[in-house]
Amino acid sequence: MRVPIILLIVIYSIAVIGLTLVPGVDAEGKVAAPLSFFHAFYFVSYTATTIGFGEIPNAFSDAQRLWVTLCIYLTVIGWSYSVVTLIALLQDKGFQNTLTINRFAWRVRRLKEPFYLVCGCGETGNLICRTFDRINQPFVVIEIDELRVQELDLQDFKTDTPALAADARHPDNLLLAGLKHPKCRGVLAATNDEQSNLAIAIAARLLNPGVPLIARARSASVAANMASFGTDHIINPFERFAEHLALAVAAPERFRLIELLTSLPETPIPEIHRPPGGRWILCGYGRFGHAIAKRLAATGIQLSIIDPQAPDADHTIIGDGTEATTLEQAGIHSASGIIAGTDNDVNNLSIAVTAHELNPLLFVVARQNHSANAALFAAYNADFTMVHSQIVAQESVAILTAPLLARFLEQLRDQDEHWSHGLVDRLQILGDGYTPVVWDIRLNISEAPAAYHALMHRQTFSLGQLLRDGTDRSQPLNAITLLIERGDQFFLLPPDEFILNAGDQLLLASPLAAQRNFEFTVRNANELDYVLSGREDSGSWLWQRLAGTGKTN
Repeated sequence: MRVPIILLIVIYSIAVIGLTLVPGVDAEGKVAAPLSFFHAFYFVSYTATTIGFGEIPNAFSDAQRLWVTLCIYLTVIGWSYSVVTLIALLQDKGFQNTLTINRFAWRVRRLKEPFYLVCGCGETGNLICRTFDRINQPFVVIEIDELRVQELDLQDFKTDTPALAADARHPDNLLLAGLKHPKCRGVLAATNDEQSNLAIAIAARLLNPGVPLIARARSASVAANMASFGTDHIINPFERFAEHLALAVAAPERFRLIELLTSLPETPIPEIHRPPGGRWILCGYGRFGHAIAKRLAATGIQLSIIDPQAPDADHTIIGDGTEATTLEQAGIHSASGIIAGTDNDVNNLSIAVTAHELNPLLFVVARQNHSANAALFAAYNADFTMVHSQIVAQESVAILTAPLLARFLEQLRDQDEHWSHGLVDRLQILGDGYTPVVWDIRLNISEAPAAYHALMHRQTFSLGQLLRDGTDRSQPLNAITLLIERGDQFFLLPPDEFILNAGDQLLLASPLAAQRNFEFTVRNANELDYVLSGREDSGSWLWQRLAGTGKTN
């Protein structure tokens, strides 16, 4: 806009100067002096704004009128050029990107609550974002695909979500998105490209070493590279599903417990998976197939492998598993289960349908590669479906919203199936058909100020006394305390009589409403006083005066 503005200034300057040089006429029609600079500037000003007061201070001479006519056409040309330039500027991609980036940076700077930086908004990232929005957790998104960012803007999010179409591999974009913002609580590298995730992990660790970092990887080499840079959590969906499947075979109740605790919060409780032992057939021996074979071998399951490229493993058959003859060669009639684990969704469905027709008693595990085919897999309804985006999203949300959950899952290794079954029954009752929200809170000045001040002033209360409904203290809060961390000590499933100390960190499972109830109790002194003692006064000066007046009367 520099040239159009200069052009307009020059045109109006020439118009003013010309009026100070062209002679006028007086009331008698005689030649008079030209307009003064003030009157010339005044006339041009109201003419330029299309107001128009007439010819002042006297009627113009023909020469003045000719000059004004010339100036009017010059300004029309100048304004036309300026408007066209402005329209072109507004349509310019570079200018639009500048406005978008500035607006995005401004929204990130204005964030006052802790937020997470989500890099990549494909199937996995979108699932994470929708979960964060459901639990009222602010987040910022960087996605290289502009179309996905536009689709994100169309979603009816409850939270104000800054989103930018940019390459998260570039450190400047990460900084723009709030990587070094004091409220940034963590970074998720959840793109579909593991090399991009590696670049994000390296940049995040170097630019802000203290921020928690979760990255998605598929190959062992990239995972090892991420680990060398101190990535806090590396999620390989193939390895994770293989672990889950093997655990479901060896310890089904423990697997069920882990499944409930790591599922996306406030979603329907997943169906029960009870894969049998015996001999299985594995179709597809890529990275996913290798992970499955390695994990299932430890459970004692014998595998027959079908792959088009003659895999280097025992009991292998060349083929893709979609033909009945190949499946019969692998012993489909005597097999206990089959895993359709190729990277092609159509082939996986074909394998599953063909195998089930040959052996209706088979336990079928199907790998779903793309969310666009979710309706097809839902219609087939395999016994166990592997959705890699859901696995990454579930674990990411669980780790970020409840860091203490990882410690709890470690404690599970020492528990038997009976103990796990009892806790599973309690968790399933909590949400009335929906998975619980797993969250943690520390009784300190920032997260639970009311409870912290009470404990620091030598007020003693137990876990059971604190876990009461803030709207009706006679009712227990619909929550289960899974673990309490106190320094180097960990207390698994503490009883209601457990005495709390300032600084304790609690891991709980509850519906979202119960979480909000508890958080309000430990943050608000009046609510805490009501829960612990039953007193309903606010404690304010006005309330005390009113209460005192009432007693006097």
